[in-house]
Amino acid sequence: MSTSGSEIRTPPRHWEADVLLLDGRAAHVRPIRPDDAERLVTFYGRVSDQSKYYRFFSPMPNLSERDVARFTQVDHANRVAFVMLVADQMIGVGRYDVVGAGEAEIAFLVEDRHHGRGVAQILLEHLAQAGREQGIEKFVADVLPDNRRMITTFKDAGYHVAGGFEDGVMSLEFPIDPNVTAMGVMEHREHRAESVSISNFFNARSVAVIGASRRQDTIGQALVRNLVMGDYTGRVYAVNPSSEAVSGLPAYESVNDIPDQVDVAIVAVPASSVQDVVLDCAAKGVHGLVVISSGFAETGEEGRRRQRRLVGLARSYGLRLIGPNCLGVINTDPDVSLNASLSPLMPARGRAGFFCQSGALGSAILEKVNNRGLGLSTFVSAGNRADVSGNDLLQYWEEDASTEVVLLYLESIGNPRKFSRIARRVSRRKPIVAVRSGRTTQGVPMGHAVRTLSAPQHAVDAMFRQAGVIQVDTLEEMFDVAQLLAHQPLPRGRRVAVVGNSDALGLLAADAAAAVGLVVSTSVPLGAEATAEDFEDALDRAIDDPEVDSVVAVYIPPLNVTGEEVANVLAAVGEQSDKPLVSTFLGAEGVPELLRVPDVAGSTAGRGSVPSYPAVEAAVRALARVVEYAVWLRTPDAGTAEPVEVDTLAAKRIINGVLMDAPGGRDLAFEELHALLTAYGIDLWAERSVDDVETAVAVGSDLGWNVVLKATAEHLRHRPDQAHVWRNIDNEAEMRDAWETLSALIDDPATAGFVVQRNAPPGVPVAVGALEDPLFGPVVSFGIGGPLTDLLGDRAYRIPPLTEHDARAMTREIKSSPMLFGYRGSEVVDVDRVEELILLVSRLKNDFPQLREVDLSLVLAGKSSATVLTASGCVEPVDDPRSDWFVRRLNKHPGDTMPDP
Repeated sequence: MSTSGSEIRTPPRHWEADVLLLDGRAAHVRPIRPDDAERLVTFYGRVSDQSKYYRFFSPMPNLSERDVARFTQVDHANRVAFVMLVADQMIGVGRYDVVGAGEAEIAFLVEDRHHGRGVAQILLEHLAQAGREQGIEKFVADVLPDNRRMITTFKDAGYHVAGGFEDGVMSLEFPIDPNVTAMGVMEHREHRAESVSISNFFNARSVAVIGASRRQDTIGQALVRNLVMGDYTGRVYAVNPSSEAVSGLPAYESVNDIPDQVDVAIVAVPASSVQDVVLDCAAKGVHGLVVISSGFAETGEEGRRRQRRLVGLARSYGLRLIGPNCLGVINTDPDVSLNASLSPLMPARGRAGFFCQSGALGSAILEKVNNRGLGLSTFVSAGNRADVSGNDLLQYWEEDASTEVVLLYLESIGNPRKFSRIARRVSRRKPIVAVRSGRTTQGVPMGHAVRTLSAPQHAVDAMFRQAGVIQVDTLEEMFDVAQLLAHQPLPRGRRVAVVGNSDALGLLAADAAAAVGLVVSTSVPLGAEATAEDFEDALDRAIDDPEVDSVVAVYIPPLNVTGEEVANVLAAVGEQSDKPLVSTFLGAEGVPELLRVPDVAGSTAGRGSVPSYPAVEAAVRALARVVEYAVWLRTPDAGTAEPVEVDTLAAKRIINGVLMDAPGGRDLAFEELHALLTAYGIDLWAERSVDDVETAVAVGSDLGWNVVLKATAEHLRHRPDQAHVWRNIDNEAEMRDAWETLSALIDDPATAGFVVQRNAPPGVPVAVGALEDPLFGPVVSFGIGGPLTDLLGDRAYRIPPLTEHDARAMTREIKSSPMLFGYRGSEVVDVDRVEELILLVSRLKNDFPQLREVDLSLVLAGKSSATVLTASGCVEPVDDPRSDWFVRRLNKHPGDTMPDP
């Protein structure tokens, strides 16, 4: 199809993206432009004759001017083409041309030396998403039978491929609906690429310090010293044009002067010089940059612009970047022993991977880790988090055999949707413990660019719980939980035994346990004169007790007693026990030397070592956090719930019709909202507007009476001091009485928005809502209806897609949930139907980002029904319909722009 007769339009901005290839290097995808003509010709000249033949089915050594014009001038509607660029050079191109209603023909051409990097797969993903946005339902392609690489690309995309064979050509066709298989394939490739990109940092075999200095007390000198003194097993190169040697190492004028390969560059030069360093590193073939330098987004608007240019430049040349304004990275693996950071302290080998954003806190965190005897596998301080983020580290740690616990200190979350998706998966394999600063103030450091959060903070907390993340309030509590997870097995339940030689501390332990939802099933007071043998017998009995899931040991030594014998007992029991054992031992913090079990892997304290807490309340609190994680872990991962059949096409027609009528968006009229909810199996009871009492009487008679008269104006619906509903109206006289009474109560009856509606069965008022958040996408809420719920914030939140377990948890976790389950002798409501409504609203909101908000503000949950009486909805256009759900792309901060080619 030619562009003649078709309107040439500007492609959507979100069609442009930075992506990661399978080798962990970055590239840039965008729609083709007429000024790509020279790039296309140069690219085509590098492609092999065989690849050209596979693409065009005939020898085509060169492109004519007409070919070049046809390929680069498209309308971005019927003819769409994407190019992939690295260092402003085209390495691949993919396109589709509409050939029929909802059908387009697709084709690719990838430069031969970039085969195997996933170029075609990424182009296919982005073309498929663009096609879906343009109403394309199916791709078709003609492929030569021996072009196995392209056939595999289509099949490996996860789509069902069908087609025939004619005249020596295979005709393939496949629907581009993002089914579960296709999404799984995309997420697997995303995981692999991001994991590899981080592995390139941690397992670098050569590091160049750019800005290395001979002067003491300088950043460059500290970086070289820490690498060398940390026994790094790779090669260290110093780059300093003003020196011949740094710390006994030869100094090179630039990275390009280094005779060998450089995997990672540590950058410690003034911010104004960093971009020149990026160009030098790109020319050298460096894999990644760790930018220690400050002077970027944390300094203000000019710094933010400098940071955007830095990230854009690095990615355009295929480099990933940690920082800027960061502390650095550490890998304690003795085969690598990489301390590419400003911290002089190389942590001991351990089981926890640690990610933090603050460079200033990084050194203090490492010191605290060391003091507690915790040990780390790897450590990253991401600074301003301009490129590499916690999501990337989660992808790496998921498969890292050396990491059993993930620790996150988060000052901001750039892509919470992606974090939620990855964390749900990682938490099934490894516990994630997170501290999130700014929970109350919603403040973020100046260097972090994030979009505004419209959902309440309770929704963020709910997202963490939903993903199985153990969220704690302080760094101290993070380490309390981490040392338990790193050294002890998970508990099977909430039942705790307290064994100790202090009655006072035993009572404190029992009180603390009750306060955090644990149950003390056994308490064994041994007395102040208890011996090591007494402790051993009591601990063995507690661990063997089937009514005990975990044990808290309390030991306060008598005067002039070291406690070494008791320590030996605790260590021996902890090593052999299949139940967690925590202690308050000598008031020590961490894993004291006396309680450590040797570890063949070289950790400071092996599996079975008994963590000690200075206060018994801290021990119990950490245990409770781990219990909650263990309970979450045992909850079946049921997958997305599909409660009933829904009519997605009917809903889509309604929403598109509203946007055609009002391109800027608007509130849904009752009839539109009724039809939309009906398409998703939600029965919104009809209501009829009435402007005067005579109309109200007529409507009541028409409905057969047993009706209600109510005011629906926004300024009245949520006011507890206004009695704006009159129920059980059975005749004309009662309607007139109701009209007169309500009109007298309301200051301006003309604006009350009176409606008449059938009388619903009695029940508990509940509310189910969903909104589109700029950060999270869809957010679903549930609570008991009424102003008190709003005042007390008693709502449950979840991030779709929801499982049946999610809906069940939402109805039970609100504080007012007893009202649904027979509070003070009332009837138990139809909770199953309420949960089905939650799932239906979740699915509706998840399917349509254009539905900015939908609110079932009044649902009467009765004994055998859940009647939807009042609802509202709003539709508005979206620039990017959650395309990051369906295509791989690197996070892009607000206001980011790519550098001109």
